[in-house]
Amino acid sequence: MKIISLNLNGIRSATSKGFLSWIERSNPDVVCLQEVRAGRDGLGLQAPNGYFPIWHLPERPGYSGVGIWTKKEPNRIETGMGGKDADPEGRILSADFGSLRIASAYIPSGSSGEERQAFKMKFLARFRRWMGRQKRQKKNVLVCGDFNIAHTEKDLRNWRGNKKNSGFLPEERSWMDRLLRLGGWADVYRSLHPATEGEGYTWWSNRGRAREKNVGWRIDYQIATPEIAQLAKTSHAHQSVRFSDHAPLSVEFSLSQLAGFEW
Repeated sequence: MKIISLNLNGIRSATSKGFLSWIERSNPDVVCLQEVRAGRDGLGLQAPNGYFPIWHLPERPGYSGVGIWTKKEPNRIETGMGGKDADPEGRILSADFGSLRIASAYIPSGSSGEERQAFKMKFLARFRRWMGRQKRQKKNVLVCGDFNIAHTEKDLRNWRGNKKNSGFLPEERSWMDRLLRLGGWADVYRSLHPATEGEGYTWWSNRGRAREKNVGWRIDYQIATPEIAQLAKTSHAHQSVRFSDHAPLSVEFSLSQLAGFEW
């Protein structure tokens, strides 16, 4: 089973750059999308033939929004975390396939200033509790998305110059530590590539030819419960395709042996 995750930075923009045709060629079973940037009027929303699309769109048009495209209709769909401050931004969407729950998540950025950074940290605290609830409700969970955090020094090129910048702050990295080490979750890409650095970057600034120089960050993840992580066979950041300022992240899983999985 192949699962692809991507921050689109606008679905209409990504579509104009060939994203839909690339998905058709790549033929994933599930696609998790972030920063759709489409309003609840649905304008600009498209999915390739053969996919069942579900969305959690923001109240504010042209901002945030998440989606999941899947070749099989889910047994159950859930949107948001239950908070009146973050849910209107359209940041969390989950779908059940028997014993497996797959979620698309878009963590806020704090780079625009102190107010949004405070909002991000508040969101992260609630998001960690939400992830804990997912594990209690479902044994097998996979959360895909843009976390807007580079976890370790291996996860961005210029880590020394970014110690005081949102996305690599000590409190953000500590949050990732607690999630993975104490929360019992696995970073699937890092599990498969424990030493890889530049090949795993998934985001680059639009300034200073950062992408051409591969001065990037690994801030897009597929985070899984242990049994799901152990079934991951390959993972790849598709840096050669450019649909947005992020690269698609794909993981191939062997889920046929997973009890209760319906596909």
